[in-house]
Amino acid sequence: MNSALQSSVNTFSIKALFLDFKEITKAGLAISVLFSSIAGYFLGFDSENPFQWSVLIMLIIGGYCMVGASNAFNQVIEKDIDKLMDRTKDRPVPSGRMSSTVALVLASILTIIGIVLLYLINPKTAMFGAISIFLYTSLYTPLKTITPLSVFVGAFPGAIPFMLGWVAATGEFGIEAGTLFLIQFFWQFPHFWAIGWMLFADYEKAKIFMLPTGKRDTSTALQIILYTVWLIVASLLPALGYTGKFYITPVSAVLVLLLGLWMLFYSVKLYKIRTPKAARTLMLVSVLYITLLQLIYIADKFLR
Repeated sequence: MNSALQSSVNTFSIKALFLDFKEITKAGLAISVLFSSIAGYFLGFDSENPFQWSVLIMLIIGGYCMVGASNAFNQVIEKDIDKLMDRTKDRPVPSGRMSSTVALVLASILTIIGIVLLYLINPKTAMFGAISIFLYTSLYTPLKTITPLSVFVGAFPGAIPFMLGWVAATGEFGIEAGTLFLIQFFWQFPHFWAIGWMLFADYEKAKIFMLPTGKRDTSTALQIILYTVWLIVASLLPALGYTGKFYITPVSAVLVLLLGLWMLFYSVKLYKIRTPKAARTLMLVSVLYITLLQLIYIADKFLR
């Protein structure tokens, strides 16, 4: 009886620890970010920089550690704010399941492991990984309760993962990696403003400023459309022949344009009806958009 009880307790403890680890590192978000890095790696390797499983594995593990560390630091910094919002109050730190000290130690360990693994790929990959975690925790997170410009600041670390894969494959940051960065940079705005619109009431409780005007108004909706247009333009740059080794064929360019118009349709729809439901739809479409866009780029490289 005691043995069975002990086994049950141990199983529960391991399961609880695993779930808290997933929660504090935001596993779902981290995996989606990793997909961008993997896509960048597949776009980057070539005959001069051949595919290496060891590099890809280090990129995946190191990338997860860096994203997980950023999220853990974020939750420690925002533990009092998270208590005020329905969607965050049950996270490990604000709920009290994990102390701030434990979370900081975990975040620090993940940071060290992440930087070491990325450095083993090449120094530039580690440098950009370190820049990403610094910008996210030291600038973006504190600015969220001060100014809507936090989204602009947060777009920089948010845009690094796509180009990080290219840098991991080539060891270089050039026009190709810069183009990947630009695409994901512009994508951040309609995506996060849609989230800010959808969760406006929750963010308002914590006095977090996500929308550019601070309101769910015409101006915010118009800016979402504007940045969606810039995103479409940036995503078509590889078709113009000025982005070095990163280019796409006319057929893929048409698919990319249609994909962009699909997202623009829902941006305009939000502008017209301005409801949380329309914002949620746009948010989901934006996630599908960036995933499908990356798959089109990869397919174009290997099928042309």
